[in-house]
Amino acid sequence: MKRANDPVFWLLFGAGGMLSALVGAVLVFVTGIGVPGGVLVSSDLMRYQSMLGFAQNGLGKLIVFAVIALFLWHAALRIFHMLHDFGIHAGAVAKLVCFGLPLLCTIAAAYWLLALGF
Repeated sequence: MKRANDPVFWLLFGAGGMLSALVGAVLVFVTGIGVPGGVLVSSDLMRYQSMLGFAQNGLGKLIVFAVIALFLWHAALRIFHMLHDFGIHAGAVAKLVCFGLPLLCTIAAAYWLLALGF
């Protein structure tokens, strides 16, 4: 039997979908409505120093990395299968674009988060 790498991508897709369902709406509210409008959230919550401190904490780095990477992988698989719905059948170029960009962005996110220091 031929081995497939599909389970890895479906795992990332499922994790990203679950995370976006649980956290995505809250992130949209806090960053788009709550802090700018002062609704239910202090405007000091999104100060640069607060966000930098969060991103320099080990747990904060893990949370930011998980949100960025898993959202990207979830979107990648959705776009990959949407191409088939539009009649663009998945070839090597579609796979390279749909899965290469999230891979590069995931590596870049890891690099920049580690470059922030602890």
